[in-house]
Amino acid sequence: MGSVGLLILFAVVGALICAKAHSAAGAITFAVLAVVLLVTTPVGDGLPDAVSSFMSAFDDAATPALNREPDTGR
Repeated sequence: MGSVGLLILFAVVGALICAKAHSAAGAITFAVLAVVLLVTTPVGDGLPDAVSSFMSAFDDAATPALNREPDTGR
């Protein structure tokens, strides 16, 4: 499990190189690989919950504006 950090670094560097070379598919592949490797580590264990709570808060804030409902003061 000690080499996961190096794999994440490799994936991030690969994504940067592919983005610089205008290879969108390669950059996306390396970026997704880096995120998957990060989530499998203890440090990134809470990442899915954090993203979920952020998206929920964003949805709660945007829904009244999109539905043109008056502000209820929540």
